[in-house]
Amino acid sequence: MFRVTFVKRQREGADIAFSLFISIVSILVALAVSAAVVKASHLNPQTAFQTLFVGAFGSMRSLSEVLIKTTPLSLAGLGVAFAFRGGAFNIGADGQLNMGALASTVVCLTVGPFVGWLGVPLGLASGCVLGGVYGAFAGWMRAKLKVSEVIVTIMLNFIATLLINHLVHGPLKDPTGFMPQTAEIPVTSRLPLLIATTRLHAGVLVAVAAAILVYILLFLTPFGYKVRCVGINQTAAMYGGIDVERVLVATMSVSGCLAGLAGAIEVLGIHYRLLEGISPGYGFDAIAVALLGKLNPLAIPVSAFLFGALRVGANSMQRVAHVPSTLVYLIQGIVVLFLLGGEFFARYRIRFLRREA
Repeated sequence: MFRVTFVKRQREGADIAFSLFISIVSILVALAVSAAVVKASHLNPQTAFQTLFVGAFGSMRSLSEVLIKTTPLSLAGLGVAFAFRGGAFNIGADGQLNMGALASTVVCLTVGPFVGWLGVPLGLASGCVLGGVYGAFAGWMRAKLKVSEVIVTIMLNFIATLLINHLVHGPLKDPTGFMPQTAEIPVTSRLPLLIATTRLHAGVLVAVAAAILVYILLFLTPFGYKVRCVGINQTAAMYGGIDVERVLVATMSVSGCLAGLAGAIEVLGIHYRLLEGISPGYGFDAIAVALLGKLNPLAIPVSAFLFGALRVGANSMQRVAHVPSTLVYLIQGIVVLFLLGGEFFARYRIRFLRREA
C-alpha cells in the first residue's frame, strides 16, 4: 500500500521553466474542457473559440480594448499582491477602486475647471489618497482591534458600492440627464489617448510604471523588507525590532492606493464621469490576477493581460457566436480554475511512499 504526499519544489531555473510549462498545459486543458462544455450546449466550439481569439486580438481596436481592461486589473492586482506579501488579506480592492473613482470625480468636477491640465494629476492623486485611507482603515482595525481584515474589507466593499449608488441617484446626479451618473469631468482633466482611433489611454503607461515602482518598493527598499518580514512571520518580525502594527496599516494603505488609482484611471481615461457599477468586479478578479502572477509585481501585468483578453474575447463570443452569458462566465471560471490548479503542481511534486505494515 502507498500513501501520497506533496513535496515543495525548490525555486530554481528548471522549476521556473516547469512552472511555465504547467501554465501552458493548464490553459490547453481548460480550453479542451470548455470546448466540451460548449459542444454539450449544442454550439460549435471551433466557431466560439475562434470568435474569442479574434475578438481579443483580431484588430488594433480589439487589442486596445484588452489593454484597457488590463489596466485596472493590473493596478488592483498589484494592490492585492502587496497586501498579501505583508500578511494581510485585502478582499476590498473593489471597494477601494470605487472610492478612488469617487474621489477623482469630485476633485475633477470641483477644481478641474480652474486648474487646467493639473486636473489629471490631482484626479489621480485624490483617487490614490481616498483608496489608501479606505485600505488603511481596514489595516488599523486589524492592527489595533484585532478584527479580521477579510471581514472588514468585504463590508467596506458593500459600503462603497451603496454609497456610490446613492450619490449618482441623488446628490451627484447629472442635473441634465436621466441616467444614474454624474456630469462629465472637464476635457483638461482627462487622460490623453495613445491611439486616436481607439479608447486606449495613457493609464496603460501608469499601470506599467506602477508595476516597476511596486517591485522596487517591495524588494529594494527597507520598507519593502519590513513588509515581507511581517508577511512571513509577524512574531519574528516583532522580535527583530519591526513595528508590526504600523507596517500592517502602511501595507493596507499602499494596497488601497493602488486600487484607488485604478478607479481614478477608469474615470479619467474611460468613462469621464462616475456612474453606477463603474467596476464590473475588477477588484475581485484582481485576487485571481495576483495569485496567478505569484504575487510578483512584474508578472502581475502579464496575468492581468490574460484576464483582460478573456473578458474582451468572451464578450465577443457572446455577441458574435451567440454563446449565452452564463456559458461565457462558466468558460472564464474553468480557465481560471485550471490555471490556479496548475500552480499547485508547479509548486509541489507528488511523492508516493510505501505504508508500513
